[in-house]
Amino acid sequence: MSKVLIIGCGGVASVAIHKCCQVPEVFTDICIASRTKSKCDKLAAELAPKTTTNITTAQVDADHVDEVIASSRAISPTS
Repeated sequence: MSKVLIIGCGGVASVAIHKCCQVPEVFTDICIASRTKSKCDKLAAELAPKTTTNITTAQVDADHVDEVIASSRAISPTS
């Protein structure tokens, strides 16, 4: 139903990502993006067996606007 880009993989973002994965009929695709892609990959691997939400990961530094714009365009999140 919707594709979401979540920037961040820390404590608060992880909780939000877990909650989104609990309603896969709403959040069909989630891309987790952070400066440290390995943290995103670890969380995605942890969630994959527990949800039907398609989870992808990306590396992006939110301090660099051009990276955020490029990631957003590549992922094409929808509402």
